[in-house]
Amino acid sequence: MAVLEIVKYGDPILSKVCSTVKDFPVPKSIIQDMYDTMYEVEGIGLAANQVGLSINLFIVDIIHTEETDETFEFVNGKILELWGKSSYSEGCLSIPEITLEVERPEKILFSYQTVDGDTNENVFDGLLSRAIQHEVDHLNGRLILDRVSSIARLQYNRQLSEIKKIAKNNYRIQQGRNRFVL
Repeated sequence: MAVLEIVKYGDPILSKVCSTVKDFPVPKSIIQDMYDTMYEVEGIGLAANQVGLSINLFIVDIIHTEETDETFEFVNGKILELWGKSSYSEGCLSIPEITLEVERPEKILFSYQTVDGDTNENVFDGLLSRAIQHEVDHLNGRLILDRVSSIARLQYNRQLSEIKKIAKNNYRIQQGRNRFVL
């Protein structure tokens, strides 16, 4: 399929709440392109807005951790309940080469739809719970930067300014192109 360009920190699409998906099934080509893109940059999760699609959709693949033996596609997801707390060093494909210690709940009750529109509700924990929370943040216009103190971000100010500058230039170029909503 196709490897898509990953939207970087500073692009306005990353700070907006994504639209609810209403038309099912979600096209398989979008899902495959997202997996191709995520694998190309060695990520474990990717939200649709990270590839310029303002829709409530994300994918996760943590098979390499042996925590699970399946990949996941989540549509219109909502975190219903949270339990516990843990800190973990998180990176983000939209903020390359920066990792931050982020505190999140250890376990979640998550409601979502499949790409075919079926509704599910499951409890997730471990790395899968963290990845889901990270991607849900994206779909709600939040980044890992929003989950840490300004002091923790301070050491990355120069890098963040550079990433933002490049993203704004790319956004201006893309304004003539259509970013679509399903």
